[in-house]
Amino acid sequence: MPDRFAIGPLVEGIEAGSRPAIARAITLVESGRPDHRARARELLAAIAPRTGGAVRLGISGIPGAGKSTFIDALGVRLVDAGHRVAVLAVDPSSSRTGGSILGDRTRMAQLAVRDEAFVRPSPSGGHLGGVARATRESMLVLEAAGFDTIVVETVGVGQSEVAVAGMVDTFLLLLIARSGDSLQGIKRGIVEIADLIAVNKADGEHEAEARRSARELDGALRLMNTDGRRRPLVLTCSALTGAGLDEVWEKVTAHRDRLEADGVLESRRAAQQLDWMWAMTDAALAEAVRTAPGVARVRARVEADVAAGRIGAADGTARLLAALAADVPGLGWADGAGET
Repeated sequence: MPDRFAIGPLVEGIEAGSRPAIARAITLVESGRPDHRARARELLAAIAPRTGGAVRLGISGIPGAGKSTFIDALGVRLVDAGHRVAVLAVDPSSSRTGGSILGDRTRMAQLAVRDEAFVRPSPSGGHLGGVARATRESMLVLEAAGFDTIVVETVGVGQSEVAVAGMVDTFLLLLIARSGDSLQGIKRGIVEIADLIAVNKADGEHEAEARRSARELDGALRLMNTDGRRRPLVLTCSALTGAGLDEVWEKVTAHRDRLEADGVLESRRAAQQLDWMWAMTDAALAEAVRTAPGVARVRARVEADVAAGRIGAADGTARLLAALAADVPGLGWADGAGET
């Protein structure tokens, strides 16, 4: 049986823009199997010279803001203008089966069938607050395949926005006016990481309301901007009619061009690489702790003691780390842990 993850053919297929090869490569980088992780590292090293040239756009927003519809409409517009667009839509995972719930290919029906586009729903699996662990690596595969625009859509909850903002050039927050409170969804934390804000569904009888909401948002941002940093632009648009989409894209590219001209893009991506390295290191260490033989021997007892209140969480942590230190001398975590 041929090796479907053989690196040479995969690299050739990616560089040729083969959709089956791209899909196999993303499946490989999403895998958590140790042998697959080793192959994924080899693959990423081989394609590295062809990565880094795409516009990386992150999109999030409050529930009901129409993120997938917006991406579908914007993506088709970009494809018609000659771009190659890839979408990594981070899908909430079922807590029971681990499977994706939303199925973004069906929610981006127009874009998904275009030859110049690639839409990949990716189950979050609970990693990085809802962002799939391999999203960054999938972005590199798609860049190597020649896609010049990479869009990452988040589930719009928890820390997923922060994680996505740490892997893209421009972060777009999508809102709607008709939510009972025109400022709903605006929290200082999310606003501080947004580069652009777009009030969607500005059409029909709701267009005036959306424009009023955008003005209110802009005013609120002025009041919040006490440290003199550049505040995000606030725009209005309609994914349904297409109104304002060209302006949104113009501001996205203008933001990236400004980063590049100021020399910030290179330093931002370098910082993102460091963050990525430490995130993977943290994940690998957590997995190593859980699977270490010494920890495995005491884990059930420590968990039972913590659950029953016989010991506190801090003492339980110390006992697990002491068990790990017994397997790896020199870690220096055994002090004060007591008997395990």
